[in-house]
Amino acid sequence: MKTLFTSLILLTGLFCTAAGAAPQADPDTLKVALLPDENAATVIKNNKPLQAYLEQKLGKKIELVVTTDYSSMIEAMRHGRIDLGYFGPLSYVLAKSKSDIEAFAALKKNGATTYHAVLIGNVEAGVFGYEDIKGKDVVFGDIASTSSHLIPKAMMAGHQLSHERDYREHFVGSHDAVAMAVMNGRAQVGGLSQPIFKSLVERGVVDASKVKVIEVSKPFPQYPWTMRSNLAPELKERIRKAFFELDDPVVLKSFKADGFAPIADSDYDAVRELGKLLNLDFAKM
Repeated sequence: MKTLFTSLILLTGLFCTAAGAAPQADPDTLKVALLPDENAATVIKNNKPLQAYLEQKLGKKIELVVTTDYSSMIEAMRHGRIDLGYFGPLSYVLAKSKSDIEAFAALKKNGATTYHAVLIGNVEAGVFGYEDIKGKDVVFGDIASTSSHLIPKAMMAGHQLSHERDYREHFVGSHDAVAMAVMNGRAQVGGLSQPIFKSLVERGVVDASKVKVIEVSKPFPQYPWTMRSNLAPELKERIRKAFFELDDPVVLKSFKADGFAPIADSDYDAVRELGKLLNLDFAKM
C-alpha cells in the first residue's frame, strides 16, 4: 500500500504541474514514466533497481511514474511533464505524432530488438483457431497498445475477421488482465505481448491448460525508451550511455531483457503500416 500511495503522489504531482510551464533542459529530478501494462504498485516495485541505477549513473534524483493509462502517459509527454518515457511501439508512434521526443533505445533479447504478440483462446469455450473466433468476446489491453491491441487485431484481420462484424471487442487496460479474462472465461479470445504471457505462465498466474495459443505474430520492433528532445545535449548523451551500458541482471529483470540497443524512429514504420492496414487514424486515438 505504501508503494501504491507513493506512486499516486507522484502521479498527482505530475499532472498538477503548472500549465504552460517550460520544462527545464537539465532538471535536478528526472521524471521517468513506465508503461501501465500491469498494476501501478507492481510496476513501481519491479523498477526500483532501475531507479537506483539511473540515480547513480546520472547523479540526479529519479521519480518513477505510472500513469492511469497509455493516453495519460502520451498527454504527459506532450506537455513536457515527463523527461524519459518507456513506451510500447504504438503508444510511441502516437506520442511522437504529438510531442517533440526521441526514441533512443529498445529492449534487446537474445541479440534482437524485436518481439512478438500472441493471440490466445479459452480452451473450455473450444477456441483453438481463427475459425472459432466468430461470435466470440475478444479482449484487448489498452487501445494504444501494440501487442495487446494493434497486432492481434491485425492478425485477425488477416483471416478476414473484423471487430465491426465478426466478434465483440472489449478493452480491459493491461496485458495481465487480458490473460486472466481469457483464462477465467470472461472472454473467449485475447491478445497480448508474448513475453508477458510467458512470464504469467511461468509465475503460475495463468494456468496454461486453460488457454490455447492460437498464433504467435511475426516480429515487431521492441518497446522504446524515449526522451524529451529539449533536454540538454550533454544530459541526453549521459542518458544514452547509461542505457547502452546497462548489463545488471537485477535491473534488467523487470524488462525480461539482456540489455538495450540503439533504435531510430524509422524502425517504427512497421507499426505505422499496421495502422494503415486497419484504417486507424492515429491522430484521433
